[in-house]
Amino acid sequence: MRSSPVSPELGAGRVTERVLLVGMMGAGKTTVGRELSRRLGWPYFDSDAMVEAHSGKTVPEIFEERGEAAFRAEEARVLAEAVTSDGPAVVSVAGGAVLDPDNRRRLAAGGTVVWLRAEVETLARRVGSGKGRPLLSPDPETALRRLYAQRRPVYEQVADVVVDVDHRSAAEVAEAIISELDR
Repeated sequence: MRSSPVSPELGAGRVTERVLLVGMMGAGKTTVGRELSRRLGWPYFDSDAMVEAHSGKTVPEIFEERGEAAFRAEEARVLAEAVTSDGPAVVSVAGGAVLDPDNRRRLAAGGTVVWLRAEVETLARRVGSGKGRPLLSPDPETALRRLYAQRRPVYEQVADVVVDVDHRSAAEVAEAIISELDR
């Protein structure tokens, strides 16, 4: 993990402009991101929501109509926008964005990267049937195990901070993130 500076509001004289939440589907990036944004008083961006707003299509529609490569291109574009926005922000980064080396460079330069780490069983419970998540069909738990094995080393590489989310509420995770950033 890289060391990263921290916001003056959170720590002693060190500066970060953004908190970038990474992790698997079901880790709670959106829920925790909103809670963290509220607590810090910073704007919140969700890369999946940004893709949908810019394209006029849902993530499943993009996958179905244009394929995964088209989604990944949109994902990279909105991530670049989010990590270069003016002022501080909390950004929930799409789970697979870390697979692209350019996105990893964007994350490293864009702020403090927080990996919301969860066990596969927690992820599977949270995503349920996987509806609306094209990469999880037809067996979400099996797909999650495969994706997690593939992505875990990359999350470890990009993370400045790791927060385990199993058995924690969004408020508890947000508080843990703030505590880590304040070090």
